[in-house]
Amino acid sequence: MSKKQVSSGTEKAESLTRKKTGGKSTQSEKKTQPTKETASTRKTQHSRAKQVKSTAKTAAEKKSAKREARENRKLEQAKLRAEKKQKKLEKKLEAKQKRLDRIAAMKKAHADRKEARIARREQLKHETKEARIERKRAEKQARLEAKAAKREAAAAERQAKREHRLKVRAEKRAARNERRHAPGFGGWLAAVISLGVVTLALGTMLSFGWMYTGGMQADMASVHTESLYELNSVVDNLDANLSKARVANTKTEQVKLLSDIAIESETAETILERFPVDVQFTQNMTSFVNKMGDSAQNMLYSVASGKPLTQSQIATLAYMYETNKQLKETINELTSSAGQNDILEMLRGKTDGIMYTAFGDIENTPVEIPKEIHDGPFAENTEKVSAKNLDGEEQISAARAEELAQKYFKDYGVTAVNCTGEVNANKIQCYNVTLTTDDGEMWAQLSKAGGKVVEFNSYKDCSDKNFSVERCTAIAEDFLDDLGFDDMKAVWTSENGTTCNLNFAYVDDGVVYYSDMVKVKVCEERGIVTGMEAISYVLNHTDRKAPTASLSKSEAKEKLNTNLDIKTTRLTLIPVENGERLAWEFYGVYGGNDYFVYVDAKTGQEIQLFTVVGTAQGRALL
Repeated sequence: MSKKQVSSGTEKAESLTRKKTGGKSTQSEKKTQPTKETASTRKTQHSRAKQVKSTAKTAAEKKSAKREARENRKLEQAKLRAEKKQKKLEKKLEAKQKRLDRIAAMKKAHADRKEARIARREQLKHETKEARIERKRAEKQARLEAKAAKREAAAAERQAKREHRLKVRAEKRAARNERRHAPGFGGWLAAVISLGVVTLALGTMLSFGWMYTGGMQADMASVHTESLYELNSVVDNLDANLSKARVANTKTEQVKLLSDIAIESETAETILERFPVDVQFTQNMTSFVNKMGDSAQNMLYSVASGKPLTQSQIATLAYMYETNKQLKETINELTSSAGQNDILEMLRGKTDGIMYTAFGDIENTPVEIPKEIHDGPFAENTEKVSAKNLDGEEQISAARAEELAQKYFKDYGVTAVNCTGEVNANKIQCYNVTLTTDDGEMWAQLSKAGGKVVEFNSYKDCSDKNFSVERCTAIAEDFLDDLGFDDMKAVWTSENGTTCNLNFAYVDDGVVYYSDMVKVKVCEERGIVTGMEAISYVLNHTDRKAPTASLSKSEAKEKLNTNLDIKTTRLTLIPVENGERLAWEFYGVYGGNDYFVYVDAKTGQEIQLFTVVGTAQGRALL
């Protein structure tokens, strides 16, 4: 570009300025110009520095804020991790506690079941057949009542639901009617049609309900008719098997027949429970078939162990056959004459129909089986109104009961004694006491009056036989002496190879007082008493004198069956329904079976007779 082209308005301005000033610049201008440029530069530099500083500060603040936010995030995350860890730990601890609670509950349930089994075993051991029958009857009645209550509750619930549904439908129908227009001819016609439909539906529903109820009753009648035919068949089978069992002489045949009799007896009992009649109309027959099954099982055990049937057992078979024969005739006649209408009448509660009449006849049929004993004569005598042995005794406290328990069982290594409460045991007010030993726990009941041991049991294993029956008897005698039971004599013993069970009775002037009885259990492995029950003694024992016998031993013996081989004889005071009676006790054998016969020492009347079941595990002591 040429110089001329570079000229601009700026050059012209400068030219004019030089003209005004004569073409010279003043000194001040020369001096001030650089100064202005320096101040402006400084100001600019300062502003830039300030801006840089501000920027640096802002950056530092942002960095600090980020760092602080990062730290806060870390803290928050750490807090969340800690909370999560704490919740996990709490959940783990809660699960562990639940597991421990569950284990504790299982242990408690196991202990409760074990305690229940022990209690039931003890109950069954001391339970007579009559008491067992009564208990089973009560249990069956309770089951029937529970079923009836359940059926009634279910029927009431169904009726309530039905009424609720009908009510809801009626409310909906009423709401629809209110929403309709004013009634004209069409409305009137619709109302007439609706009414007709409802009437038809109601009639149909009622007819169906009647038909359904009748059908249900017919079904039930059919079921009970089948049960009647089934019972008839079972009784016929029992008749045939009992008839054969009377003459069967081989072990194989006897085992087969007795097994069938036991099973059929149980089947008959089950069928009887299904009949919709009061238990009082079937109680007698149920009792008979129950006893028949028990007797068949006892005979089956004897035959299976290689022993022949005794004369008493053969006589029992004959008795059961004759009794079942009477029942068979009644049930056969009922089956042939009763129809479904008779069953329906029974279902409707009619008590003058053929079914109720027939069951009433069965109830009046004598079905008792001769008494048998397993654990000694009069072992279950507790039917008294007061504890005579405690009359006038001082009432003790729970603390005193613990002291006495510690004293009574000092030889058992007791480490702790705890009174757990009070109980009314067979009309006797007692303290329950738990004793802890090195090898298990023991339990005892001490009477509040006098602090006497009424019952005692310990849960100690006995799996071997190291002590003889005679030695166990001596151990039991010493134990009773220490507890204050004086003048006691062993009158019965039985053993199962590891435990010896003994019955002791009070003896005075040669007379055995069967009412005053104490039962003792001795472990044949350890040689210690592991159980004792003195309820009969506490209820009956008091200072009294037995009456004088009018008949001599030889005179009383003349009243017996001459076939009975008498082994021992002694004078006894035995419990009867209205008190006690003096009687001669004769222990003898006939046909391989053991018998206890009691003859009134005044009148010579035979007042009690027992046949011993399981002679291999029980014998009378002299």
